Amino acid sequence: MSAEFDVQEHLWITLSDGCRLGARLWLPRTAYEQRVPAIMEYIPYRKGDGTRARDEPMHGYFAQNGYAAIRVDMRGSGESDGHLADEYLRQEQDDALEVIDWIARQPWCSGAVGMMGKSWGGFNALQVAARRPAALRAIVTAYSTDDRFADDIHFMGGCLLNDNLWWGSIMLAYQGRPPDPAIAGDDWRAIWRARIDAMPFFPAVWAGHQSYDAYWRHGSVREDYSAIVCPVLIVGGWVDSYTNAVPRLLEGLTVPRQAIIGPWGHVYPQDGVPGPAIGFLQDVTRWWDRWLKDTGGDVTDMPAVRAFLQDPMPPDATRAEASGRWVSEGSWPSSMIEHRDWSLRGDGGLGQPDHSETLLRICTPQSHGRAGGEWMGTGCRGEMPLDQRLDDGFATVFQTGPLAQTCEVLGVPTLRVELCSDQPVATLVVRLSDVAPDGRAERVSYQVLNLTHRNGHATPAPMEPGRLVPVTVTLSACGHRFAAGHRIRVALGTTYWPMIWPAPQVATLMLRPAGSILTLPCRTTPPEQERAVVFDPPVHGPVTPVTQLEAGRLQRHFAFDAVSGVSTYVTDAVGGVFGEGVQKFDETDTVMAHSLRRELTIRDDDPLSARYVLTQSLRLSRPECDARIETRTEMTSDAHHFHLAGVLTVLDHGDVFARREWRESIPRTLL
Repeated sequence: MSAEFDVQEHLWITLSDGCRLGARLWLPRTAYEQRVPAIMEYIPYRKGDGTRARDEPMHGYFAQNGYAAIRVDMRGSGESDGHLADEYLRQEQDDALEVIDWIARQPWCSGAVGMMGKSWGGFNALQVAARRPAALRAIVTAYSTDDRFADDIHFMGGCLLNDNLWWGSIMLAYQGRPPDPAIAGDDWRAIWRARIDAMPFFPAVWAGHQSYDAYWRHGSVREDYSAIVCPVLIVGGWVDSYTNAVPRLLEGLTVPRQAIIGPWGHVYPQDGVPGPAIGFLQDVTRWWDRWLKDTGGDVTDMPAVRAFLQDPMPPDATRAEASGRWVSEGSWPSSMIEHRDWSLRGDGGLGQPDHSETLLRICTPQSHGRAGGEWMGTGCRGEMPLDQRLDDGFATVFQTGPLAQTCEVLGVPTLRVELCSDQPVATLVVRLSDVAPDGRAERVSYQVLNLTHRNGHATPAPMEPGRLVPVTVTLSACGHRFAAGHRIRVALGTTYWPMIWPAPQVATLMLRPAGSILTLPCRTTPPEQERAVVFDPPVHGPVTPVTQLEAGRLQRHFAFDAVSGVSTYVTDAVGGVFGEGVQKFDETDTVMAHSLRRELTIRDDDPLSARYVLTQSLRLSRPECDARIETRTEMTSDAHHFHLAGVLTVLDHGDVFARREWRESIPRTLL
């Protein structure tokens, strides 16, 4: 309890069908006398223990500043009733509409509601806004997307991400946790068992939809940006994997909207890693003041985009701080950004056009990509890209000479190429790097493209072997300063392990440089016209009391066996998947520990040798229960099917309480 606000640890929100959703409420004491606006966060990660350490200082800060903050567990998760069958279902949105209406009618609420969230919560903030609930006045969406197929954790460029298995496996463990007996009552074990019995095999559900079909169109707000009629604050990070949606949302939405893009991974900016973190909570409070209280009018004077323009830095898989400066663009697209072209040349150069009809071969070994880092940075050690020279030796490389002057890039690079393939299914991998004078290569942006998706993700079509076709690759959004004396490098490959699952056959591409052009969005703002961007220093509300029982341990390594020809990539996190270690929440006497090991193997000459095994153990212990959830998932493939298997074992005080097994073969469709 605080002198400024009260915390209600648990309350029920009963929906029209009788389902009860569990919520946690931070309420300013002023609300007992004068109604206040409310801010809602709506996610499936368990309010009582899963996100408690993060929730407390953020929502407590809002309560300190005159807002009721309410953190709701979605149907079938945490302390809520019901079944969670999948991500972003219509039921999830319907429930949110009822919750927003319930909040607006409470005696402590002014009737004005804002919605915010990161990742899943950022997705459904956009999706719920598109449903136009009357009380929803504004949203904040952080690290989310408008396109569930192109830019989520399942597929990238029409290629299957290996993180599809990682995330699906984590969801098995998350959903295997028991409800809180103190809240669920005497039937808590029956509720627990029912939730386990109804659990889907998440990674197989997602892997079964291999193009932009109705499954992915649902919940992708790019289908109709005009459906969103409330103001939107958009947050992205260069180390995160969801930043591509930021420029699309800025261009597609017509409501008041602004964007902040920092150097961060998948972490709220007040805790942003790599730093610098910013005073995001103060910034967001001004946003709420403007749209929920009709004060704080200075928000509308902010530029459309405030972005961290990164300086060249030595490649480092663990980077605590980024070097660079904040810049702004008054509108987006910006008139101060000029698109400049560099032609790919037959001699490996990047610059003036080459009109020769030379064809260059692109064919990388299956282990190409080991320097790529994680698809999604979360602020953990060892997850960022390494020196790209580890992969460039296998790739087809084009680069400029030393730059005569600085080139600042902000936006979305593109690469237009003409190429042919000797296989109907093939992948093109594009990496854009900054090469320092000493030769070190820092990855600035990249993209993978399943070439059967070259004409769109909704209409895959096989490549006709030997036929040259034009292909445009839209790289990931970036903000980077190429310094004078540095070189711009483009590296092309056909594989990217362990990030994506390989195509079924070894494919060789032939590239026609004369028809291939790299286009970069280059800032042209004169220094005297730069608008200073200043953030307050990071602040937080009161933190939840936590006892650190064990530090987290993390190893990431790869190896090549010269006898078997097998490359192995291992990530081993002990105690806490995201580096948090083993913790006890003192207020609820709850101990949390989560360990996970990934092992991905492949032979350089055989894409069908790919194998991914993931094991994890999650423990949740409180006075009334001691649960351990163990999973083992595995993925292999042949030329025509993906093979996924999983085992979930749930223990109660050391005894097996429940067990589920899955084994599914999913047809490969041009993938």
